[in-house]
This record gives sequence, C-alpha cells and structure tokens, in this order.
Amino acid sequence: MPDSRIMQVEGVGAVLLERSGRARRIVISVRVGKGVRVAVPYRTSFDDALKFVRKKKSWINKHSIKLQEYEKRKQSFSEDFQSINKAAARKRIITRLAELAKQHGFTYRNVSIRNQRTRWGSCSAKGNISLNLKLVALPPELCDYVILHELVHTRVHNHSRGFWQELDKYVGDGRAKAKELSEYGVGIL
Repeated sequence: MPDSRIMQVEGVGAVLLERSGRARRIVISVRVGKGVRVAVPYRTSFDDALKFVRKKKSWINKHSIKLQEYEKRKQSFSEDFQSINKAAARKRIITRLAELAKQHGFTYRNVSIRNQRTRWGSCSAKGNISLNLKLVALPPELCDYVILHELVHTRVHNHSRGFWQELDKYVGDGRAKAKELSEYGVGIL
C-alpha cells in the first residue's frame, strides 16, 4: 500500500493523501505553501478518504479562501513595516508607552524596543518592559492594547483572572483584543 498519493479533486484542485500511523480518523488540513493535505489512517483506504474529501469540499474552499486572505494581509503588513523608519518607530513606541503609563498611573523600570520574531511584548518581574518594533505597523488600538497588556503585567505578573479583569479596565474586552491581535501574528512579518 503506497504511503502517499496526490489526487486532483474537482472544485478543490490537488490534494495530498498521506498515510499516517498517528491518525485515528481522516484529518484534512489546508496550509500555506502546502495546499490541502489529508492524513489517512492505515485502516482507511485512499478511496474512502477521497469520498470524505469530496463531501468536505465547501469546508476546504472556505479555509482556502481564509488562507488566501491571511496571505494578502501578511504581504500588506510586511510591506507597511518595511517602509517604516526604524528610529522614528522606536521613538513613537517609547513615547506612547510613557503617555499610557502616565495616563493610567503605571510605573516601569526600563524599556527596550526590539525587532522580535515571536512576541509583541514582555514584562520582567522587575518591571522592565520589552516591546516589538513591529507594533507601529499595527492599528493604533492594538498597539495600545499590547502596551497596556505589558503595563498591567507590572502589577499582575501572570495571566490569571485578576490580570484580565485589570486589563479590561483599560482596554474593554482584553480577550477579544488578544484574539484580534492573533490575526496579525508576529511571525507574519
């Protein structure tokens, strides 16, 4: 029995059917640069997997469209960031941090601005705040959300219910903002 097969499915395009010892059921994934992949358990035939894919055409197309939109947003966001003056961006972030801290009565020790790949910001136990240079490419309300998130960490050093309640005082629904921010994932730049 072959381990993988690429099939053309009408209305979807190329689909990679791949045997998986870990899969307990047929699992469809749509990924950037990889297209549609179907993990097929050993006890399931490729024909049965193909029937399943045909039944799930609308789901596959919906997720393919979402992925294309994400890629367009990623490209636009990346282009916006490339055109930014890095020194001016640092100054803008530091100024906004100072404004929000003063406005809401927060104190912090030191601030560093870095071009990070995995985090929008962090706060150490000593109250040192690190912020991502890419914040300037975000919509202003999300930039403020990240800054206020880190400022709240100067008082509450975890993500407990108390942290989110405190953050909500300054940003409204903090979890909704976090979800919105996740659409801009740091890795897309």
